[in-house]
Amino acid sequence: MIDYSVIFALLAAVAIGLYVTLDGFDLGVGILFPFAPATSTRDTMMRSLAPMWDGNETWLVLGGMVLLAGFPAAFSILLPAFYVPLALMLFGLVLRGVAFEFRSQGGPFEIGWTIAFSGGSMLAGFCQGAILGSFIGGDVTAVDGRYAGGPFDWLHLFSIVTGLGVLSFYALLGACWLIWRTEDNVRIFAREIARPALLATGAVIAVVSVWTPLSLPTVAARWFTWPGTFYLAPLPILAAIAWTTAWLSLWSRREWLPFAAAIVLLLTALAGLAASIWPDAIPGVMTIWQAASMRRTQVIVAWSVLLILPVVLSYVGFSYWIFRGKVQTVRKANTGY
Repeated sequence: MIDYSVIFALLAAVAIGLYVTLDGFDLGVGILFPFAPATSTRDTMMRSLAPMWDGNETWLVLGGMVLLAGFPAAFSILLPAFYVPLALMLFGLVLRGVAFEFRSQGGPFEIGWTIAFSGGSMLAGFCQGAILGSFIGGDVTAVDGRYAGGPFDWLHLFSIVTGLGVLSFYALLGACWLIWRTEDNVRIFAREIARPALLATGAVIAVVSVWTPLSLPTVAARWFTWPGTFYLAPLPILAAIAWTTAWLSLWSRREWLPFAAAIVLLLTALAGLAASIWPDAIPGVMTIWQAASMRRTQVIVAWSVLLILPVVLSYVGFSYWIFRGKVQTVRKANTGY
């Protein structure tokens, strides 16, 4: 018999992986806005996103739908646990979406929309990282299937570290995207800003890799007892190779390579976190089987998603193919913002 709970978990993982990869570089470009040296640089950065930024957020909706349909018991606990950061994240996404459209009109309010676009990107990225840190840290408590914590239990030192870590990850993805898709001064700026972003990303990965097993005995047992160590060892090895490849290729002629390496680094980090908590739907509270919906619901929704997924992937892939190639640098006077 097919275990649809596992299928839903895999579908959710695919949706989350696609979201953090595609919308990750999208948010990353916005996070880099304050560091750009000129208005023309920011204009080119935004033009590199214009054809596909709206579609990148499709995966956030799909991932939320899969979690709601596949694991309603977990969803009913996680939603009140993260009301505040989720609301702030959505506010940031809406703010950056509005700013994206209005900034292109120019005028006296361009500086305000520039700040709004960058601020919304930073707010959304930080909240996503803070939610991740609180989730994997086992801070979600439940009694009789209901959330038993407070509205700000998600905010603590570890979640702040993971929030900043996601910001650095997204900044790295955004910089590598610009290396691949832009030219001239914008590409030089991206290469220069990618190095500190890569260093910050590596530092956060190291901190989380040490902090998590020290604070959670179950994670330590999974990673540092046999045969778990043997099965999971490829993940940190692959992450180290990806980080090194990104570092060495930032100034190479293979301009696609840093972006590819950054994606591999991001996905291996997420895979490591997923391996640490599997098969829990909420660490320390319930497994995916305890949180699963009725089998009939799982069958209907799982096959619907499996049919829709290739269509969405085809559309996204086609849009990226159509708008492939370098984005021409915008030439205009530097006005600061």
